[in-house]
Amino acid sequence: MTPAELSEALRAALMAAVDDGTFALDPADVPAHVRVERPRQREHGDWSTNVAMQLGKKAGTSPRGFAEELARRLTDHPGVAKVDVAGPGFLNITLDTAAAGELARAVVDAGSAYGRGTVLAGEHINLEFVSANPTGPIHIGGVRWAAVGDSLARLLQAAGADVTREYYFNDHGEQIDRFARSLLARAMGADAPEDGYGGQYISDIADSVIAAALVDGQPDPRTLPESEAQEVFRSRGVDQMFGEIKAKLHDFRVDFDVYFHEDSLHESGAVERAVARLRGLDHIYEADGATWLRTTDFGDDKDRVIIKSDGNAAYIAGDLAYYLDKRERGFNRVIIMLGADHHGYIGRMMAMCAAFGDTPWVNLEILIGQMVNLVKDGEPVRMSKRAGNIVTIDDLVDAVGIDAARYALARSAASSTLDIDLDLLVTATNDNPVFYVQYAHARTVNVARNAAEAGVDRADGFDAALLDHPSESVLLGQIAGFPGVVAHAAELREPHRVARYLEELAGSYHKWYDQRRVAPFGDEVVSDTHRTRLWLNDATRQVLANGLDLLGVSAPERM
Repeated sequence: MTPAELSEALRAALMAAVDDGTFALDPADVPAHVRVERPRQREHGDWSTNVAMQLGKKAGTSPRGFAEELARRLTDHPGVAKVDVAGPGFLNITLDTAAAGELARAVVDAGSAYGRGTVLAGEHINLEFVSANPTGPIHIGGVRWAAVGDSLARLLQAAGADVTREYYFNDHGEQIDRFARSLLARAMGADAPEDGYGGQYISDIADSVIAAALVDGQPDPRTLPESEAQEVFRSRGVDQMFGEIKAKLHDFRVDFDVYFHEDSLHESGAVERAVARLRGLDHIYEADGATWLRTTDFGDDKDRVIIKSDGNAAYIAGDLAYYLDKRERGFNRVIIMLGADHHGYIGRMMAMCAAFGDTPWVNLEILIGQMVNLVKDGEPVRMSKRAGNIVTIDDLVDAVGIDAARYALARSAASSTLDIDLDLLVTATNDNPVFYVQYAHARTVNVARNAAEAGVDRADGFDAALLDHPSESVLLGQIAGFPGVVAHAAELREPHRVARYLEELAGSYHKWYDQRRVAPFGDEVVSDTHRTRLWLNDATRQVLANGLDLLGVSAPERM
């Protein structure tokens, strides 16, 4: 019996009690999905639910009395061995061995679909992440958002949402001008401007811009008047830097559905349309020669200038236009992932959301990620050979590889500062979490390979009741919990829950492997016991592979 099947059995029992008048509830009060969870203590059963505590008072009875009635109705359900009522109204459910063991076959049959659900069905989500400025290589903070953001997108899709990955291409404003001036200065053999960019990559791009212009039959940009030369370096330099960023992210297994250019907001009149919309809602006023948005009406600490007194748009004007554009493209949820230095933006962004008539933290969500520190030989890794003053995506990938980098960045809550030990991530030991999980997957493949050589064929037999060892009960319980972990992680926007789950699953599998054999030993005859254990082995492999895929990490067959 899968968790989904048990949930449906609980719901059927609830609806039957509503229909016959035992529970004074409106049918609409019965949840479409009754949440079941693994009890913290194994002796409390296979599954637990607090649905009686949620609905008891609404039904005009005590939660415990509600639970006792529900337990009575559920006890006779096929596959349910026992239902206990605990505390104020918890239901602890124990499945019979065969019902629990059937999960192994169900998982194998489901394949890559196991774990996927519909809890976010109907949601149209625009997920914006990374959005690093095209003025230099992606630094380690952006790499963290690449790993976490792509994993979150995979999770949201697994939970049933329609997700668009979006990269906001900042190609407008002073930072781009500083980048262009830095390229021009380096090309002319001069020092970078005081507020400019340094590092070997600036020289590399400057040289490349000159070479590309000559190949295209264009004049050497160094011979042009300064303003024209700067424009050449701006246009070609930004294109080259952004092309490199896209290529590095692709190699990191991160691709985007939409690359949105900031310049387009200003060129298309989107800023003016957003201001007009807010003016029509009476949230705009003029003061001191500038145009202001009355964000204090929506919880911000001060009103915000959106058009400055010189007629130029303030930075928030682009945010207004961009948010409105996303909503007009049909996204009912906009999720933006920002670095720790953007924490102060939350108030104004939520005020902006409310000013458009939307609901903060529903239509707009902002996730803030904290810093990443790399450590090697016990010392912090502080700078890149190429970038000069930052740690980049290449530094991390070159040190540990893509799998270890993605897993390490995604396995901790993004809201907490992360220290990554580069030495640990290249070791083939159980202390290395990505190795521990990947090795478990490789071991399941090896077990199946050895079983096939010994003549064990899954198709020849399956008897779920034979999975009666305590280690099998634990492993089945872990496998059964995977869909709930996926749904919960998606709802909370926390991919790290999948990584921690996989480590627990790997641990349970390794313990089972130490205690039960799949291939026959010596002259032992192949039996349904071996075949049924192979189903469990292969179910574990499937869940490990599905979970690693949600993190964008490979599931190797040999290690």
